Amino acid sequence: MKLNFKNLTVQVVIAIILGILLGHFFPATGEKLKVLGDIFIKLIKMVIAPIVFFTVVNGIANMGDMKKVGRIGGKALLYFEIVTTAALAIGLVVVNLVKPGSGIDMSGATGDISKYTKAAAESEHSIVDFILGIVPESVVGAMAGGDLLPILLFAILFGLSLTAMGQSAKPVIELFDKLAHAFFGLVNMIMKVSPLAAFGAMSYTIGKFGIDSLFSLGKLMGSVYITMALFIFVVLGTIARFYGFSIIRFIRYIKDEILLVLGTSSSESALPKMMEKLEKYGCSKSVVGLVVPTGYSFNLDGTSIYLSMAAVFVAQVAGVDMTIWQQLTLLGILMLTSKGAAGVTGSGFITLAATLAAFPSIPIAGMALLLGVDRFMSEARAITNLIGNGVATVVIAKMEGEFHPESAAGEGAAAAPAEAAEAGSEGAKLQYGVDRA
Repeated sequence: MKLNFKNLTVQVVIAIILGILLGHFFPATGEKLKVLGDIFIKLIKMVIAPIVFFTVVNGIANMGDMKKVGRIGGKALLYFEIVTTAALAIGLVVVNLVKPGSGIDMSGATGDISKYTKAAAESEHSIVDFILGIVPESVVGAMAGGDLLPILLFAILFGLSLTAMGQSAKPVIELFDKLAHAFFGLVNMIMKVSPLAAFGAMSYTIGKFGIDSLFSLGKLMGSVYITMALFIFVVLGTIARFYGFSIIRFIRYIKDEILLVLGTSSSESALPKMMEKLEKYGCSKSVVGLVVPTGYSFNLDGTSIYLSMAAVFVAQVAGVDMTIWQQLTLLGILMLTSKGAAGVTGSGFITLAATLAAFPSIPIAGMALLLGVDRFMSEARAITNLIGNGVATVVIAKMEGEFHPESAAGEGAAAAPAEAAEAGSEGAKLQYGVDRA
């Protein structure tokens, strides 16, 4: 089979392999290439705020029904809470069974975690602080800072305002739709340099920490990877099967976005393309525009698994035997702190520090053990978050009868499953056959 080197997937895979080789054999050079990944992430973040704003506003305004907006939003939030709680619980179960922290000497742990503990202290928040943080002091400031939750709130309110205006708001909606397309065009331009970004990011990771660093904490990493795989294929797979689509085929469909996340260790890098891909898959624009951006703050399945496992891991290393009630308390705290993770730079690690601060019996210095491999686990977190939000969007679209693969154009139509819709009532179920490959 001849490789198509013009294909973005092939380019990203080759870039990742070359990055690993360069970082291993020329570590000093590899470390310097971190700037390539950083520039790409900044380019993506540059367009995320306006894309989220325009797509959410358009999604709500095009619904034309405030009750429908509330219904979809309510279903999405309930789904997010149930699934992320399941992710947290699965992480706790596996880390207690495997006990990856037992037998590790913490006295050998070195590393400066002061910046993380400082950031954790700054990110500690009560429920009241969390709610206050959603309301922006300035819309311009929220846009400039890329604060997703305040942008979401403003976009939802703006979309509801346009909906209330009726037909008189149509010119504004059409303008926003064109602006959204313009920003997606900008994303397509940025994506052309994604292989270069993946090359730089992987060169830095291997050059900085070395391949050997993977083995020192391989048991924890293996446990995290296996747990996330079980979550994707068992939990999300069961949900997908219940709603009439295959998790394997869905993952195959979004492989380009998964590879991009693998190379950059950031699920944000794939957000714009993921929204576009879900529309092509058959989800309505209104559902995609509301569910996906919200999921990036409230549906962090991979981050939830990592947080629960890493917290107990640090306790095991420190020789702290947590009771079942302490672990349930930890679960409750993580249900809150994990929701604020998306708005924090280095979210997983910093949110972990903020969580451990609530448990004085667990020495936060034990987090130093995680510094060398957190980068590698962040890739698994980001990929799980991406897949989880994709599945959530398809599920909510199906719940609302807003999933129409037969109307999806181009690539989506080719990848979406064949529809065998039964004629009849609004609640008629859809059954799907094989892929139209």
